[in-house]
Amino acid sequence: MEKSIDLKIKPDPDFRRLDKVLRRQGTPDRIVFYELFSNIENEVLTALGNPNVPYSMRLENSTPQDRILVPHITYQYYLGYDYINIREDMTGFQFPRNKRPSAMTAQGDREYMSQDSNTIADREDFDKYVWPVMSKIDYSYFERASEIIPEGMKAVGDSPGIFENIFWLLGYEKLAYMLYEDSELLEDMFEEVGTRVCQYFDNIASYDVVGAVRYGDDMGFKTQTLLPPDIFRKFLFPWHRKIVDLAHKHGKPIILHSCGNLDDIMEDIIETGWDAKHSFEDVIEPIWIAKGKYGSRISLLGVFDMNKLASMSEDEVRKHTAFLIERCSPGGGWALGSGNSIPNYVPVTNLLAMLEEGYLYGKTI
Repeated sequence: MEKSIDLKIKPDPDFRRLDKVLRRQGTPDRIVFYELFSNIENEVLTALGNPNVPYSMRLENSTPQDRILVPHITYQYYLGYDYINIREDMTGFQFPRNKRPSAMTAQGDREYMSQDSNTIADREDFDKYVWPVMSKIDYSYFERASEIIPEGMKAVGDSPGIFENIFWLLGYEKLAYMLYEDSELLEDMFEEVGTRVCQYFDNIASYDVVGAVRYGDDMGFKTQTLLPPDIFRKFLFPWHRKIVDLAHKHGKPIILHSCGNLDDIMEDIIETGWDAKHSFEDVIEPIWIAKGKYGSRISLLGVFDMNKLASMSEDEVRKHTAFLIERCSPGGGWALGSGNSIPNYVPVTNLLAMLEEGYLYGKTI
């Protein structure tokens, strides 16, 4: 039997650390960890010897939600996070779309986006489309989390983005044509999707167990934005402002997750009022450069380049973690994590090395 890993992290969750980072209110007592999600939670828990459920979880009875929540909370707790994730796929808040092309991966059959695949192609499709009924959204994961979450932890609730869902429903090719051929239909798309996303955020931000909310809207790729900046300014950013205002109405900080080269719209993002920006890639702009440019005006999360985290040796991961802490932690407004998320090709030992080094070295800075 393979020996379990002895992780040198002593769990002591306190959401006030992450809250301090998001509000840029100085440097917490130790480095804060932040991650969008992890696809290797089971593998990590196995490597740690399947630790017991945190003692402070109140599990007098069992519910269907526990099957998802309990392992996730256990994972977040023992790895030193101060929060748990409650993602939109738990609540069923999704915009249905036609089946897309798929390919076999290490995680099974997985759909992918093609530029010409779409669910809505014209006004007729739009009129027939069955939009999500917001009264049928299942918020029971938030309710159950409030009952069992360990002391000191809070939840981060998230939602899919307005632009992302329109992009997925129309397809990139149809979206590009529609900008010039039928902008009225495109505006109607933004109205239908945006209204529902706003309502969802208003609901999840109202839960006491929620300490912060997160909104995902990928707007770029390696070299530039997916659409001209003026298009985002006209169609999308007014909705972003509504979402930010809804979170702040409930007193909750809000995180923007967006991939790609957003240099041309970064000032718009800051002006909109997002408390934090997540997702960075060294080939686009290393986090230590971004921190110098924007760190006084918006918090920056998720900084360890994915290619490096997946390909470096464990020793190299530790050294790079120390480098990131030295360059990015002064002044606060920063949290350690991957540049995007933890896919199944990231070695368990590398993830644990990053977090352990962050925990040990981060307390001395």
